[in-house]
Amino acid sequence: MEKVLIMVRGLPGCGKSSFAELLSRAICTADDFHMRNGKYVWTYERAGAAHIWCQRKCQRFMKAQAERIVVANTSTTERELKPYYDLARQFGYVVYSVVVENRHNGVNVHEVPEATLTKMKERFNIVL
Repeated sequence: MEKVLIMVRGLPGCGKSSFAELLSRAICTADDFHMRNGKYVWTYERAGAAHIWCQRKCQRFMKAQAERIVVANTSTTERELKPYYDLARQFGYVVYSVVVENRHNGVNVHEVPEATLTKMKERFNIVL
């Protein structure tokens, strides 16, 4: 069986985490880093650390040779995807990128401001 890395991408509230749970138990998401005592506590200062933490978690799954790993982050740019593509190459994983759309009227549970959502939409990069 080939080893697979599935990149689940999309704007806040589209259902990335819920979709990821349908695909695998080996899930990496930067949002998990921001959980404190059951509450989501995001700060700009910790955003970079959250993504490094997420990448390291993905690397640990790959070292353990998990068959199917899912990374569920907004991943709006190629720069945000690159560390995972590099890990996949290093550990022999085939990569699939899935964009989740908010067609179910999902709620942005992390209360990302509308202005930030607009900026994310504008930079969302899809390679065809």
